[in-house]
Amino acid sequence: MNVNGNPTRTIWPTADFAVEIIDQTRLPHEFVTLRLENMRDAERAIRDMQVRGAPLIGVTAAYGVALSMRHHASDAALQATCDMLVKARPTAVNLRWAVERMRALLSPLPAAARAEAAWQEAARIAEQDVEINRAIGQHGLEIIRDIHRQKLARGNSGMVNLLTHCNAGWLATVDWGTALAPVYAAFEAGIPLHVWVDETRPRNQGASLTAWELAQHGVPHTVIVDNAGGHLMQHGLVDLAIVGTDRVTAQGDVCNKIGTYLKALAAKDNGVPFYVAMPVSTLDMDLQDGVQEIPIEERGQDEVTHISGLCDDGQVRRVMVTPQGSRAANYGFDVTPARLVSGLITERGRVAAEAGAIQSALSSKDK
Repeated sequence: MNVNGNPTRTIWPTADFAVEIIDQTRLPHEFVTLRLENMRDAERAIRDMQVRGAPLIGVTAAYGVALSMRHHASDAALQATCDMLVKARPTAVNLRWAVERMRALLSPLPAAARAEAAWQEAARIAEQDVEINRAIGQHGLEIIRDIHRQKLARGNSGMVNLLTHCNAGWLATVDWGTALAPVYAAFEAGIPLHVWVDETRPRNQGASLTAWELAQHGVPHTVIVDNAGGHLMQHGLVDLAIVGTDRVTAQGDVCNKIGTYLKALAAKDNGVPFYVAMPVSTLDMDLQDGVQEIPIEERGQDEVTHISGLCDDGQVRRVMVTPQGSRAANYGFDVTPARLVSGLITERGRVAAEAGAIQSALSSKDK
């Protein structure tokens, strides 16, 4: 997508066999790229959320394996690398999926062949991510187009108002995004639309990342506090909600950024369609009950107690917003039960968030 009018991706290899990323912890006030030279750099980028979003985490992990193999390609090094990377973030299933794909490819190969094979496979995973997200965008475009036509038929302007939560745009993937891919596809198709952007405390991925990338691409949007979504739905100001996901169970339960469940409840109460955009690689067929089985990441208290922002003097500063001594809980994700999900938008098309439909359409990731 675009940064200052220039087509840009979130991660790319360099000519000297390193990897560069956008340091997302510096957005929206600074656009900074960061060079990853070894597996430890990749693991740190994932853990510290310099890259975030399930698909991008997976691609970064794949490149982390490739970077490791350029330095040490023994069986012990491969095992240690994969084991360390898979623990960097516990919730996103794409991380494990990408690491295990790399492990399966490299394990049978002689050590001398692993570096080049790993580099090619990581690049292949990245390119596949772009195509997957482009396909999600086209399938989601049809939902937006249908709503646009319905509103025109009722004599309205045809403007489609969407609500999203966290960041599931191109910054969460290699390009295009998941939940925002349909938005970009609709925007390119000339459909008038507007995006309500949840700020998404505590890390403010909506306010700092989603708003930034929509602005870069020229998409009309408005940032709202997390608790405003239900009010907007009650007053008919939201036509549909689209969110991303870090993991989907075999029965259609959806794990996404904390606060997603509350939006789904409000959408259900107000008859607003609630869609989840997901690459098939995000499906975890080993899990059934998302509420009981999905591990929920708990991050440091300081993400809740402190916040960073651009001060009037032009400096980015971090300040404390809670009283000294007050403890803070920081659950990174919640689970939205399948009964609240209108459908899953995948690269293979729209699928009901229901065990039978998922088994039929998505259970084989090689289709």
